[in-house]
Amino acid sequence: MKTDGKFRHESLQSRKTIKALLESITKGLGKGELTLSDEDGAITLEPDGLLTLRIRAERAEGNCRLDLRVTWSEDADPPKSKGAPKIS
Repeated sequence: MKTDGKFRHESLQSRKTIKALLESITKGLGKGELTLSDEDGAITLEPDGLLTLRIRAERAEGNCRLDLRVTWSEDADPPKSKGAPKIS
C-alpha cells in the first residue's frame, strides 16, 4: 500500500546545480521511481503510464519564471494528450 505525503523545497541554486537536479528527475522518470528528499523529509513517487506535462513561462517587469509540472494518476483513466511541445 502506498502512503500519502508531501514534499516541498525552495532554495537558491546555481544553473549548474538546477541542471543536475533536472537530470536526476529525468533519470527517475525513466526508471519509474523518483525519490525526493532534504533535511525536512522525503517522498518516493512511481510515475507510470501516460503523464501530463504542463509548462508555463513568463517575463514581467524584470522577473522571469519557468514552471514545470508533471502529473499522473496511480489508478485512473489516462489523461488526454495534446502532443509534445517544442523547446529550444
